Parts: sequence; C-alpha cells; structure tokens
Amino acid sequence: MEQDTLMACNPGNVWIIDTTLRDGEQAPGVFFDRAAKSAIARALDRAGIDELEVGTPVMGDWVQEDIRHIAGMGLKCRLSVWCRAHPGDLAAAERCRVGGVHFSLPVSNIQLAALGKQRSWVLAQMEALVRKARMAFDCVTVGAQDASRADEDFLIEFAGRAHAAGVHRLRIADTVGIGRPSTISRLIRRLRLSVPDLDFEFHGHNDMGMATANAISALESGARSVSVTVNGLGERAGNAALEQVVMALRMHPYLICAADAAALLPLSRLVARAAHRTIAPDQPVVGDRVFTHESGIHCHAMFNDARSYEPFTPQQAGHPDRRFVLGSHSGSAAIRNLLRQAGIRISARQAQNLRPLLAGGRP
Repeated sequence: MEQDTLMACNPGNVWIIDTTLRDGEQAPGVFFDRAAKSAIARALDRAGIDELEVGTPVMGDWVQEDIRHIAGMGLKCRLSVWCRAHPGDLAAAERCRVGGVHFSLPVSNIQLAALGKQRSWVLAQMEALVRKARMAFDCVTVGAQDASRADEDFLIEFAGRAHAAGVHRLRIADTVGIGRPSTISRLIRRLRLSVPDLDFEFHGHNDMGMATANAISALESGARSVSVTVNGLGERAGNAALEQVVMALRMHPYLICAADAAALLPLSRLVARAAHRTIAPDQPVVGDRVFTHESGIHCHAMFNDARSYEPFTPQQAGHPDRRFVLGSHSGSAAIRNLLRQAGIRISARQAQNLRPLLAGGRP
C-alpha cells in the first residue's frame, strides 16, 4: 500500500490506551499494591498517555478502592475499567468513579464454544450493556475477543451492531497473538470499509513476537487507537510494548502520538521493579545495552555519523548517551578513538597490535 493511500486510511493522531494496570498485572506472579499502582498511573499520565485501563472492578472491593484512589489523583488522562459482559460487572464499574468502561465479548467460534455461548447471546448482551452503560459513563467501549480467529462476516455484524448501539470505540483483539501485519491490515481495512464511522482500536498479544508490528500495521490501516503495556507485560508472551509502539510512532512519517518518548526509560524501570521482572539488556528501546557498540565496522561509521547504526538517539528514548566498548570485534579506529578520550594517543599500527589482546590472544 502506497503512503498516500495509508494517509487516507488514518491521518493524524493515535490514541494510546495503556493497560499495564489491568492486562499487565494479569501476568503470572505479578501484583501491584496501591502504592505501585498510583506511582505507575502518575508516571503514565506524566508521559502523556491518553487513557489508562486501571483494573477489573468485579475482582473485589479492594480493587474498586484502588481504582477510586487513582480516580482521585487528579490525572489528566482518561481512566477506564475492564468488564466481562455481565450486569454485575457493570454495577461494580459504576462504583469506581471513572469516565470509561470497556466490555469484552467472545466473537470467535473457539471462544464461544469454550464459554458455552451463542452469537445471538453476544449481540443481545452487548446491546443491552451498552444502553445501560451509556447512562453512567462518558465513554463506552466494546472488545471483540479473539477477533483474529473470528468469522469475519460475524465480526462485521458485531461491529455494525456495536456502532448502532452507541459504542465510542471497538477493540479488535488478537487474543492469542496469531495475527501477522498483512492479515491484521486486511482485517482492519475491511472493518473500516464496512463500518466507516466507528473508531477501531487494536489490542495485540505477542505470542509470535509480532505484537508491535501488528499494532503499527493496524494503525496504518485505519485503526485510531492502540492498547499497550509497559515492557509488553502481560499473560503468556505479553502484549504490544508501550515503549516500542511509541518510538515506532515517533519515527513514523504521518502517524503521531502525544506520548513523551524521553519518559519511556524511567517508566520502564518503574514497572519492572514493581513487577519484580528484569529488563533484558537488548530489549528494544529500553534495554541497557541497546546503545552500546563494539563492532569495528559500526563504530568507524558512527564516529562520522551516529545515524549510520542508530535509528534514534539515546536521548530520544531517555538514555543518557551511547557507549563504545572495546572487545574482540573492535577495530583500530574504535581503539584509537576510545583511548584518545582517555587522554592516550597511539598510532594506527599500535592500535592494530592491540587487537589480538582484545580478542583474548587469538590472531
């Protein structure tokens, strides 16, 4: 698809929904206490995230109390809560004092059979809940669970009925992460053509390692919103990672978002500490060593122009600076440059003689 066609699909701003405090906390072994939730919510708000999905109210009174606490913090972003398609979930959500509510409904034959539901129940339940929710919430959204494995004709019917019922946004969930950029793009384009006045959101899981790529592809194809988690935290292999999606958008020729990319690194570290998870040193955008260079070929080019092997600067993602290290792959130029920074000047021949030592004595 050419760029002008893509721009016609979705020019302008992308609405980012962070679900670290809901979907992220569903990762096995992860629990955020109220202090951690508050710190994460405040950090996300300061980073310019548009909307936070802050929990599942029906889980209990203590969850509702935590959500009400966040709602009382005076954050600028929209707050929403996640619900199953049950009246009891809606009642619990109403006690949380937030502006948005989201209902998730199964749309694939696999999910319908697993839950013992029929398509007719899904449509009727969705319409009834949306009518009630619109009287209590400023923003009502609906999720098509397992949309990437659904019958597309039924998914289109579901989207049309949701729009007619008055939903503000429809979430297209790649629930088990089987989507590919090409299939997600085709699905979003078909939905946009079928229900052009409905806003679509993409929610991608990372089971095949394509959640970020699928998210960007969905946005290019007409989705207006995307849900993410910090560090990609979530069930199984996690979700599309906030930091990766934001940086991809910051570099995109026409899709833009309000998030502050420089806030990504401290945000990533905050969530990692709260979740008791480590950040891989080579994790995109936020890993400690993603701006560390050793290869002689790379270093030689970067001394002339850092853009030769860095798609964005360290400072753009919140890192202090890039690093050059000496090792078995270092070239003479890197050796001389790093020693010069330390006040030591050597000749090209001397640098060449040092290379076997850096390689552990190997010729």
